[in-house]
Amino acid sequence: MQNTKPLLPAMAFADEYKDVEAHDNTKLHVIHTNDKKQVAITLAQYERHLSLQRHKIVGIDLEYNNEPEATQKPALCQFSIGKKHPVLLFQLSAVERCTVFDNFLADPRYTFAGFSIDGDKKRLERVNLEVANFVDIQKEWRVPEATKELDSLGDVFGMLIDDYYNNMKKKITDDEHKRWATLPLSMRHIEYAAKDAYEAYEIWKHITLTQDGLRRAKLEKEEPPKKRARSSWGWGDAD
Repeated sequence: MQNTKPLLPAMAFADEYKDVEAHDNTKLHVIHTNDKKQVAITLAQYERHLSLQRHKIVGIDLEYNNEPEATQKPALCQFSIGKKHPVLLFQLSAVERCTVFDNFLADPRYTFAGFSIDGDKKRLERVNLEVANFVDIQKEWRVPEATKELDSLGDVFGMLIDDYYNNMKKKITDDEHKRWATLPLSMRHIEYAAKDAYEAYEIWKHITLTQDGLRRAKLEKEEPPKKRARSSWGWGDAD
């Protein structure tokens, strides 16, 4: 029988992977670690970047250990802030408390975007962790399963999200899903975990930027046209 107890944080590790494939030939730099110093370095890099952004979006996902569902806990937490920055895979099952990580999750300045987050919330609570600003992409933009024309922005985003979500869940077997707390993780685990966080970031970023554009267009449409300045010579509009 597989041992489902969390791994003891006996040794710190920080494994880096370059050129992990995402989609559309996008390559990701991935850091898989239980090292608190490495986590602090990476999150400091995130914070510097996010401080310059209007929308402070962090793609997030969680994988769980192999305990029964009633007592299941997070084994791995994944963060992404875009392809120009490392995807952080933090091995929660192989570390004790990490204050920097805890504080980052609890920072209300950031929007953590994930898929179907109800289960994530429950499992985080079991280890006394909470995400201050947690957005469920799947819940916000769910489209009913029905055949109809794409007559709204919600329909378009819904198809994008459902297509991503269904495809991602086919990339790893049920047996592999039971091994998130068992080290070392396979390359398939690394790729799957990195893509989940990156795709969550990308989809919520696109939704947010599109909404911004629509709001700006609406405001511009509602504004009355400005009168053009008249020439002091009275010969019509000034050049």
